[in-house]
Amino acid sequence: MPRDLTIDALLSPAADVDAYLATYVDGVDMAPNLREAIKYSLLGPGKRVRPVLAWHCAFAVGGPGPSSLPAGGAVELVHAFSLVHDDLPAMDDDDLRRGRPTLHRHTNEAMAILAGDEMLNLSFRLVTERVSSPTLAGRLCHELALGTSGMITGQVYDTLGGYRADLPGLDKLKLIHRNKTGALIRAACRMGAFCGLAHPAQGRTTEHGFDLQALECITTYAEAIGLMFQIVDDILDVTQTAEQIGKATNKDIEAGKQTYPGVLGLDRSKAEVERLLDVSTRALEPLGVSARPLVELARYMAVRTR
Repeated sequence: MPRDLTIDALLSPAADVDAYLATYVDGVDMAPNLREAIKYSLLGPGKRVRPVLAWHCAFAVGGPGPSSLPAGGAVELVHAFSLVHDDLPAMDDDDLRRGRPTLHRHTNEAMAILAGDEMLNLSFRLVTERVSSPTLAGRLCHELALGTSGMITGQVYDTLGGYRADLPGLDKLKLIHRNKTGALIRAACRMGAFCGLAHPAQGRTTEHGFDLQALECITTYAEAIGLMFQIVDDILDVTQTAEQIGKATNKDIEAGKQTYPGVLGLDRSKAEVERLLDVSTRALEPLGVSARPLVELARYMAVRTR
């Protein structure tokens, strides 16, 4: 664990993630223009929050951070795929992502669809090729599939509906956000923990292979910050400019989508962020000092401005 727990130090594993993903994508046989499109989206500006969470979750349960790279890399491939497809005209129809043209604007719609398809495929391929233990690889692929399915379900609820007509507004929001954003964050954290617990350097495995108490701590933390992360996104959408956050703002409200400020108001939304931050940090107490980076990451995510 780094002694310096500044946000720069906490996010520093992002450089390792980028290098790992760049090397992996460069080693896969594919059309050169497809590779270029994938790297444009996958390695563009961004803090790599999900793989960084995986890294620190591996450390929190007693393993080394780098043991999480296959898990974090796979999650980031799914995340990048989802952003590329979300930006398409048939979905959110966005022209800007992370301060740059979206992939379908940078190239074209056909390439954006195919690049997204290939990133989803590569996420599972990476795990099966870079994780030597078949048991661990299977666990990671299952967790990744659950997170990806949840993300897609959440996008359906958010874009096309499908929830019960009598479901209260706040319950709709939780259903959307826990799936659309929370499911992949949950997967990232649990996959990182699986990698850390399976590493020979740590001593917290049980006869069944994993420390269930440690996994419960990580899961509770992940579910709290997953919902918190999206609430903060909703708040930023109505309080920041497009230049500040690198993408169009106010689009969800204009499209009639459910948002926390729209349902609860800004003040109650901020209070919910504080409540979830408290839940997430308390969940980590049994893990002791090794979970300090996760605590600080949660605090950062609660006050981020982009």
